[in-house]
Amino acid sequence: MSLAGLRTRNNLLIALALATLALLLFDGLSSVGLLGPDEPRYASIGRAMADSGDWITPRLWGEPWFEKPPLLYWLVAIAHKAGLSDGLAPRVPLAILSLAFLAFQFAALRRLIDDQAAIAATLILATTAGWTAYTQVAVTDAPLAVTFNGALLCGMLWMRTASRRLLYLAAFLFALSILAKGLVPGVLALPFLWLNRRQWRQFLLPGALAFLLAAPWFLAMLLLHGRPFFEEFFIRHHLARFASGGLLHVQPAWFYLPVLIGGLFPWPVLLSLLGPFSWRDERLRVPAATFAFGFLFFSLSSNKLPGYILPLVPPLATLLAVGCQQAKNLRRSLVLSALLVGLCPVVVSILPESLLYGIRRAEWGELHWEYFAFIAPFAAAAWWLESRGRRTPAIVLVAALSAGGLWYVKRSTAPVLDELVSARGLWRKVKPHAAQTCVDNLHRAWRYGLNYYSVQPLPECESEPRPLSLTQQGGSIPVLAPRAPVESPPLQP
Repeated sequence: MSLAGLRTRNNLLIALALATLALLLFDGLSSVGLLGPDEPRYASIGRAMADSGDWITPRLWGEPWFEKPPLLYWLVAIAHKAGLSDGLAPRVPLAILSLAFLAFQFAALRRLIDDQAAIAATLILATTAGWTAYTQVAVTDAPLAVTFNGALLCGMLWMRTASRRLLYLAAFLFALSILAKGLVPGVLALPFLWLNRRQWRQFLLPGALAFLLAAPWFLAMLLLHGRPFFEEFFIRHHLARFASGGLLHVQPAWFYLPVLIGGLFPWPVLLSLLGPFSWRDERLRVPAATFAFGFLFFSLSSNKLPGYILPLVPPLATLLAVGCQQAKNLRRSLVLSALLVGLCPVVVSILPESLLYGIRRAEWGELHWEYFAFIAPFAAAAWWLESRGRRTPAIVLVAALSAGGLWYVKRSTAPVLDELVSARGLWRKVKPHAAQTCVDNLHRAWRYGLNYYSVQPLPECESEPRPLSLTQQGGSIPVLAPRAPVESPPLQP
């Protein structure tokens, strides 16, 4: 095939892939209500910004909230101003950011490496369980991953072309990453700065631009709220989060090893392809150093949550893509990746309980061999394509299979998650009796979610007793029931 024909074929493949990924990202975005404590909390703050017009101070139910910078809140508020519903406004901006970044990553890697690596890296990233999950929920990990890695790609392009415009674009995106999650991107950028330390003068003006863009919000918050903001944001949620266990997310140093393997599903077998080329190839030194340093940094931190390492997945996807190119034989890796998609029914069976009680307490479903039988022809086709020297189509085939499996998980779990895990299902039961209901004992994940859907938080039973109460025993599902009458003390003779 001629070079022009090859490029045309690759363009068609990437156009089809982006259309498929758009379906995966946008289909059923509101089929599940907001999940966990963080998503409804951040969504509530964004909605409050849109309603109040105060775009400076994040407020949760009228009280200032100092934990995170405002980028996610601004995105949610803009979506509300654009007329999106309460179900879509928190999530549509994240899906748009994800799709835009995937297109940008493909275009950048096309220039930095080649078409084949760009296609492989983009498809591997987009069809991992971790990227798919975190770019469809309103939490701060995805905005950080998109903006920081956008800045990193611009910096890599600058290293190749010496274009000052790219360096200023990197500064703009880096400022957004600071507004996404504070000082974390400053730490993650250290490998890039070290590798380019001899050109430090080149960073002075772009660095000043990044400061001028990011600093006004922090300065405004310090002027408005002073010491409480400084201590909560910088001391407690930066220094203490790294060094102490006060935030109750303490995990062992090896915590991110299984998280990485699970987040790369169904591609973790590609990790075996990594090798010395990751450092010897000058084009890969920035993503290799960023991933290695970032993984070590997050592993040494006392507090750990799975989403923290999401910014490291795009550079890792680049390394895996080049690893696919370097491999003499990719048949086994592609077949194993394809067959792992057969585990999607098991994921469907454990996901609701994992979100409710934690993965250690979830009951694992049985393996359904008929799904592996269904996947086997696709795995065989990937083997055949690789054997015929058509590696890129083979990777596209496995990526399409992965996208289909993730879409199956998304659609199959949506009704159960919406009814039993999200507070939206609980609110449907409570809404007809809201005027008679108070909250007796409710975990914060349910409380934040219920407040988001009720808009006006239900009162606590201690302060405003009502005939019905919401009660939760341990980690069980909340129950709406009549309150037990309070017995009057006996009269003293």
